[in-house]
Amino acid sequence: MGWSILADAVLVLHGVFIVWATFGALAAWRWPRLAALHLPALAWAVWVEATAGLCPLTPLEMTLRLRAGQGSYPGSFIDHHLGALIYPQGLTPAAQWRIALGLATFNLALYGLIGWRHVRRRRMR
Repeated sequence: MGWSILADAVLVLHGVFIVWATFGALAAWRWPRLAALHLPALAWAVWVEATAGLCPLTPLEMTLRLRAGQGSYPGSFIDHHLGALIYPQGLTPAAQWRIALGLATFNLALYGLIGWRHVRRRRMR
C-alpha cells in the first residue's frame, strides 16, 4: 500500500509540474520573482518535449507501481495519462515538437508582456 501511495504522489507531482511549466508565467506576471523558479521548469519541459525525451518522474512512478504490485505502462506520462485526451492515436515526435513550440511561444509571449509592463512602469516613475 505504501508504494502505491508513493506512486500516486509522483503522479500528482508530475501533473503539478506540467501545469507549472505550462502556466507558471501567469504566476510570474503577478509575482515576478517566481520567474526564477518557472524558467528552469519551462526549459526542462520544452527540452523533454522537443527531444521526445522521457521525464525521470515517469520511470520513478512505474518502478513504484511495480513495487506496489500494480502494472506499469509503456511510453511517457503524457502519452499514457493525457494522450487519449490530446492525441487519441498516441503522442508522436512531431506532436511533441508542436507541444514544445506551443509551450515556448505561449510563455515567450507572457514573458514579453511581463517585460513590457516592467519597462513601462519604470518609464512612468
